[in-house]
Amino acid sequence: MEKIKVLSVNISEKKGTIKIPAGEITLNHEGIQGDAHGGKWHRQVSLLGKESLEKSEPSLGRKLAYGEFAENITTEGFPLYRMKPLGLLISGQIVLEVTQIGKKCHGSNCAIFQETGNCVMPKEGIFCRVLKGGELKAGDILEYRPRTIQVHVVTLSDRASQGIYEDKSGPLLRKLAETFFSEAGRTVSVENTVMPDDAMQLKALLKSLIKKKVDIIFTTGGTGIGPRDITPDVVKKLIDKETPGIMELIRVKYGMQFPNALLSRSIAGVAGQTLLYALPGNPKAVKEYCDEIFKTVEHSFRMLYNIDEH
Repeated sequence: MEKIKVLSVNISEKKGTIKIPAGEITLNHEGIQGDAHGGKWHRQVSLLGKESLEKSEPSLGRKLAYGEFAENITTEGFPLYRMKPLGLLISGQIVLEVTQIGKKCHGSNCAIFQETGNCVMPKEGIFCRVLKGGELKAGDILEYRPRTIQVHVVTLSDRASQGIYEDKSGPLLRKLAETFFSEAGRTVSVENTVMPDDAMQLKALLKSLIKKKVDIIFTTGGTGIGPRDITPDVVKKLIDKETPGIMELIRVKYGMQFPNALLSRSIAGVAGQTLLYALPGNPKAVKEYCDEIFKTVEHSFRMLYNIDEH
């Protein structure tokens, strides 16, 4: 958890213009009262750190005023651009959700760029939406709480659940998830469950995890065409939307070289705000599938949480 000091709160009545420091701002469900960037979208409030302002001052040859890069909140104490979407900024009753790091620069078409000759906002500014409103002023403290990504790995295997042989795919999935999110600068928590190939038990566990709003569920095993391979059949009944492209790509990519890979009935989809992937039980296949799946995870989060960066 990082504590960040508010140096200035700034507003403007028109978009693309420098913001003027105010004594206090009122945050509500559409952003900041009286500010041009309010609305029902994900970039209601902008923040920029003093650390970023100071980077620009030598090239401009002058001191920058708070709000000059059109930031609503000027801060000090932590590089804001290191934050990740879905993290929270909290001050008293106020709760802001980080939605975007940086933005597209409009260059010479932007009034701010014309006045300053440079703009650090596209690289180091962040944007939030208001989850809970209230009053904010200079001197207040914002507490940053990064989002911990909750992952649950479920191994389906009659023999592994009986201790006849060691589960290798589940621990591998755990390691792959921890490595991926760590390298992405995110905090992650991974839990494992080993169970028999039983449709009723699997359904009950998945429904419980979806209700708890676990971010990602991986299952491994039971995706073939054998009599005990029931995983995709259970998963398909629980997802709200299937994302077939991921598994289609993987089957074609590896099936061209290893035809047996085409027999996998692996499936991916969304249940509420939970990403759900049913993978084969072979460790080698688990690694191959994850190599493709993890490429889509961050964008999937943005889509699930209505963060449209276009």
